[in-house]
Amino acid sequence: MADKRILLIHTGGTIGMVRSGDGFAPKRGVVEDEVTRLLNTKELDLSIEIAVLEPLIDSANATPRDWNRITRTITANYATFDGFVITHGTDTLAFTAAALTMALQGLEKPVILTGSMLPLSEPENDGHRNLSETLRAIGSAAPGVWVQFAGRLLHGGRIRKTHSHFFDAFAAEPADHAPQRPGGPGLIRHEYGTPDVAVLPVVPGGAGKLLLHAAQNSDGIVLRCFGSGTIPNTPNTEEALRIAEDRDIPVLAVSQCPEGGIALGTYAAGAILTRYNAVDGRDMTVEAAYVKMVLALSDGGDVATHRSFLAEPLCGELSLPEK
Repeated sequence: MADKRILLIHTGGTIGMVRSGDGFAPKRGVVEDEVTRLLNTKELDLSIEIAVLEPLIDSANATPRDWNRITRTITANYATFDGFVITHGTDTLAFTAAALTMALQGLEKPVILTGSMLPLSEPENDGHRNLSETLRAIGSAAPGVWVQFAGRLLHGGRIRKTHSHFFDAFAAEPADHAPQRPGGPGLIRHEYGTPDVAVLPVVPGGAGKLLLHAAQNSDGIVLRCFGSGTIPNTPNTEEALRIAEDRDIPVLAVSQCPEGGIALGTYAAGAILTRYNAVDGRDMTVEAAYVKMVLALSDGGDVATHRSFLAEPLCGELSLPEK
């Protein structure tokens, strides 16, 4: 009798695709057949059931509603299974990993996402390795949301896609906290709504009318700043930040640099952000910042509540400065 009962949730993505007239497209049976083949090798001491989320999607088309579909499936089956594997497309896998890490409060079982850069249906693919390593890892992984890819088990709240076609396509900075949002007793599931969140990079000369438009029309802004938290101090930038504050729109500042994060107040060129109460996102990835903004706005409350929520670490996605 197998030691562990695992639910594999297949959402689509490259790993389960086949060639079509328009390029690779999701198809039922590809992932299922590979799981059967792996179980027949007798190398896995697992009992695996598969839940297919219909319709299967290319992850480029994923939305927060799909995050909710996955968390509902986990919650509905939480008492029955010892762990959960999610096969997912790579384009938005980092967003989904962050979303699950933040939405599943009090998670005490492992959840591992994986995918591939080349479909299982293609020769010399990476899907076989990633799926087999995930199924081996799920039996002993610590509680939390993880990503297994190219031989590494990575923190779900810290991960980012770093390459568009290499098999080793993901990276995650070290974290001082497991990819697990404390809570309980029991699993608490948070639902994502569909607020309008703008993610905008600053560029030399400012973001101009785009930032103004976002301040006037969005529900929240993730601002990708230079380096350690500087932005062009232009009239349009100041006007946009003033409008956002007047409208009670939270602004979350993160760095365009893939490592290191920001520290508002380091440079005078970033003082405008502090003046208009932008939240210091420190070393959050842009994926985690976007997800956290969507969740903050979905949970309700006033702008002070949103800013406090954004500033405090939930699940290792954010490092606080040393005291």
